[in-house]
Amino acid sequence: MNTRRSILKTMAAASALTLWDAPLRYAFASVPTQRRLVVVILRGALDGLAAVPPYGDPDYANVRGVLAIDKTQGLHDLDGFFALHPALTNLKACYDAKQLAVFHNICSPYRDRSHFDGQNVLETGATAPHILQDGWLNRALVPLGLANGQSAVAVAQTPPLMLTGPAKATSWMPSVLPEPDEAFLAKVRAMYAGDAVLAASLDSAIALEAEAQAAMDDASQKDMMKKGGYANLTPLFSGAGKLLALADGPRVAVLDAGGWDTHFNEGAADGLLARRLQALDAALDALKTSLGPAWTKTAVVMATEFGRTVHANGSGGTDHGTGGAAFLLGGAVSGGAVHAEWVGLKPDRLRDGRDQPARTDLRSLFKAVLCDHMGVPHRILDTAIFPDSAPAAALTHLIA
Repeated sequence: MNTRRSILKTMAAASALTLWDAPLRYAFASVPTQRRLVVVILRGALDGLAAVPPYGDPDYANVRGVLAIDKTQGLHDLDGFFALHPALTNLKACYDAKQLAVFHNICSPYRDRSHFDGQNVLETGATAPHILQDGWLNRALVPLGLANGQSAVAVAQTPPLMLTGPAKATSWMPSVLPEPDEAFLAKVRAMYAGDAVLAASLDSAIALEAEAQAAMDDASQKDMMKKGGYANLTPLFSGAGKLLALADGPRVAVLDAGGWDTHFNEGAADGLLARRLQALDAALDALKTSLGPAWTKTAVVMATEFGRTVHANGSGGTDHGTGGAAFLLGGAVSGGAVHAEWVGLKPDRLRDGRDQPARTDLRSLFKAVLCDHMGVPHRILDTAIFPDSAPAAALTHLIA
């Protein structure tokens, strides 16, 4: 990305719809696919053993200690061995509807414990940090025919690396500034009246902003947006769903959901992590609702940079680890299963005696979604999209 500019320079203070490396004109064109792909980056390293407790493992309760959750605390059983955290009620409904697949002992190729480097590998799809300068999803836009700057959207204050690169994409955030009044808009329309391109751009931007901004109709949510509160996930996810639901709208979206670095007071069934999981769960339900019928053609993949330690630390939290959990949900998903090459939680099975080992490569999950759901040619997955990744074969049977 070289530049990032307002779709309407005269409305920069009020509009949050922007393009980067794209012309000022903004009008959705016909799109080559009706399928939707949403990538949710769980920044901060989600505790996979908390989100998806292996409560059936005989060592689970002992190694987790104060962080262990038992069936009396509302665990959502999945298969008699794994469960979802009590806060993930909507995800459990997706699982029961066979629209959620869960992955354990999964991680990118990164094996150290730096958030910065781990997120770099997660987003670039490289084998190590800072080898590549663009994101794997940006590289996939060209073969998908979605590189026109209108078919992929990042819902974030700044474009994430995953969607940054030569292909054009769009950025949107709900505005928390005062909306321009009709008198101001009338003056802008008059100024643009002699230019058909700018006039069309203005009209389409106003219409799109109104469509997306409908997700922000709850005053309390607007207030939380202004304060940077964690409750901002629901309007963000709902707004993204409204954009993706448009007949000629974007087909790919990236959302950031941070706050998973739980070194202190993580909690078990209740507490800090539980509230964050509840917010994520509610946001995902809002995304599904706002997508409407388009949900049946949607796949949502959620991943984090690495997992966390198996044992609690001295502050009631967990530290940076290796293997963790990931999720694939949506109406296009063949779900109702937990995919885990489970090796147990005994000390000799842990990496460095402290972490879940990484038994599945995250790139294998990403490849499966790109190929089987979005139609990226299989032959370029190991080279152009994820260079030097041939050993990480695409997972199978994940898309309905």
